[in-house]
Amino acid sequence: MRWWLVVASLWLLVVLTVSDDQAKIRHRNQDGEIRRGKRKRDGQGPGRARAGHSRPPKIRLVPGPGIPVVPGENTLFMESYKNLQEQHSSYNVIPDPDLSLDLSGDSPVGNDPGEPVSPLTQEEIQRILWREEEEHREEEERLRKKDEARKKRRKQRKEQAEKQRKIVEERRREEEEALRRQVEKEEEEWRRVMEEERRRQVEKMRQEEEDRKRKEAAEREAREKERKLEEERWRQEEMLRKELLALVEEEEEEEQQEEVEEAWLRGDVFEMPPKGPEEPEKPDLFPAPIPRPPAATEDELKEMVAEVEEEGEEREVLVVNRGGLPPGCYISDVTLTCENAKLIYFPPLAIPELRSLSLEDNNISSIPEEAFNGIPNLEWINLKKNKLTSAGIDAKAFKGLKMLRRLYLDGNLLEAVPANLPPTLQELKISENRLRGINKHSFQDLSSLVILELEGNLLSEGNVDPLSFTPLKQLSYLRLGRNHFRTIPQGLPISLLELYLENNLIEEISETVFNQTHSLNVVSLRHNRLEENRIAPLAWINHRNLESIDLSHNHLYLVPSYLPRSLVHLVLVGNNIERIPGFVFAHMDPGLEYLYLSYNKLDGEAIEPESFFGSYQSMVELCLDHNQLVSVPSGINEMTNLHFLRLNNNMIRSISDEGICDPNHSGDTTLVALRLENNYIDPQKISPTAFSCVRSSSSVVLKPQKTK
Repeated sequence: MRWWLVVASLWLLVVLTVSDDQAKIRHRNQDGEIRRGKRKRDGQGPGRARAGHSRPPKIRLVPGPGIPVVPGENTLFMESYKNLQEQHSSYNVIPDPDLSLDLSGDSPVGNDPGEPVSPLTQEEIQRILWREEEEHREEEERLRKKDEARKKRRKQRKEQAEKQRKIVEERRREEEEALRRQVEKEEEEWRRVMEEERRRQVEKMRQEEEDRKRKEAAEREAREKERKLEEERWRQEEMLRKELLALVEEEEEEEQQEEVEEAWLRGDVFEMPPKGPEEPEKPDLFPAPIPRPPAATEDELKEMVAEVEEEGEEREVLVVNRGGLPPGCYISDVTLTCENAKLIYFPPLAIPELRSLSLEDNNISSIPEEAFNGIPNLEWINLKKNKLTSAGIDAKAFKGLKMLRRLYLDGNLLEAVPANLPPTLQELKISENRLRGINKHSFQDLSSLVILELEGNLLSEGNVDPLSFTPLKQLSYLRLGRNHFRTIPQGLPISLLELYLENNLIEEISETVFNQTHSLNVVSLRHNRLEENRIAPLAWINHRNLESIDLSHNHLYLVPSYLPRSLVHLVLVGNNIERIPGFVFAHMDPGLEYLYLSYNKLDGEAIEPESFFGSYQSMVELCLDHNQLVSVPSGINEMTNLHFLRLNNNMIRSISDEGICDPNHSGDTTLVALRLENNYIDPQKISPTAFSCVRSSSSVVLKPQKTK
């Protein structure tokens, strides 16, 4: 408010200055004013003041003798008078020649020009000055009221602006609150959807886990039954072996007795010793005892069993468990099997010629350093479904296996890839474990590895080092399904041919992720969260070897554009696809052969006349079943190499003569199988030429059909 006071003060100073100037002008022009005053007194002209009051007469000061001033009467007048005296040496107050003052009525009266002008008395001058002062006070009061009115209006405008600002602020707060509530509602809805999705995933995983457990239980039960049957057969074989050994021993005793008798006879006849007088008669030549034959080998037992079977006895014989192995372990040639043998430790083995070892489905939790010292020539080790932990495997356990090619560690409790794996390894499986990360040293020296499976772990792009796959110079087959990847991992090997990333959380494919994998042939991205606008246009369009892509069960609404030029096999089952854009397959060379679009949302306007352009000569198998098609899509009749066509479970009501087969095509028929069941087709209304391109009428499935 201070600046308003400053402005008001300046304005008042200007008004006072202007008033003094006006007073001077009025003094100079008092003659004319007196004449006008006469007219005003008579009621003529505009000189009559408002509210019935007459304005004070205008006087002018002329040089003359000094005018005495009554001190203390009027301070303002005295100051004005002093100023005038400073400007002029002496002034007389001379009324206008045409006017005279009526001192009794205070009204100007006109005088003749010839009449002498009488000077005003001191009382008249003072009265005039008092009126001037009164007018000045009235002017100041008017200005004060005007200033107060202006201040009041400004205050009202300020209050109105403040009120408007408060209204706007309140509206803004209300909008922000509404937006916040909307955002919270959307976040809550998103959280609810995510929670529902998570619950579905958990339920699905739980169901899969239960199915797996049931399957494993059934397999264990079957293996237990098989083991019991094997044990029973083994007991029977032992009994048979004992009987055969007893039979052999009896035959050997009989032969020995016969030989002894023959020796006695030969001694009596040819070499009878002389008899002493006191010694009993003894043969001079007594045969040495015949040694007992060794235990029958497997081949001898099989030959004996064959002989027994020829004699009419039917018995079963299994391979003998030899070498003092634990119960449930069997050896055949160079393979040792101890599956589901309830082992809780790694068995001590000393069979150098052993090549394969299977210890699947036991309770082994550790592998000591010397575990493979007695079996150094192993090429294949199966340790699936045990209780191995990363801490339980010694760092040098596998280091001495110079010929190891395959190592299976699925279904254990490993949190990291075992260290110091042999460089000869070609196949490594560590699925269904608890791997929490892969660093750049995890696959060190494994340059010969061809197959790597790491499914069902806790891997993601955040804990897989992009340099971890660098040592794998020959890796061709990589499985990373059932993990937690949101993007395709970086640093894939250049040699990679097949990549499987099913059941992850992948939402996008960047345009640089496949830059180095020019040899890639198969990519599977089933059960992820991909959308067609999250696939970069240059992600794989220029790949010349990528022939198969599986994008089933994602969030696609359109058939993706910019697919690889070399694509042959495309699977898009179980999405939300509503349209196949025109010319989406036109750039492919030699052309798409297998297209699976089952279980989507294709309707009557989903397929354009140019949708299949570029695949008319190459398409072999086309699946459009379980959609919402109301007619046979255009372009199918132009596919000259089509073998299998599935249009079942749609809303098709009729088949035109040219819908599937081109009547102008004169070549050999290629369509082998056609399925049209579960539509709304009346078989009686189908033209006989509608299926002219089908090799056999029995290959067309039309029943059952839906009822209207």
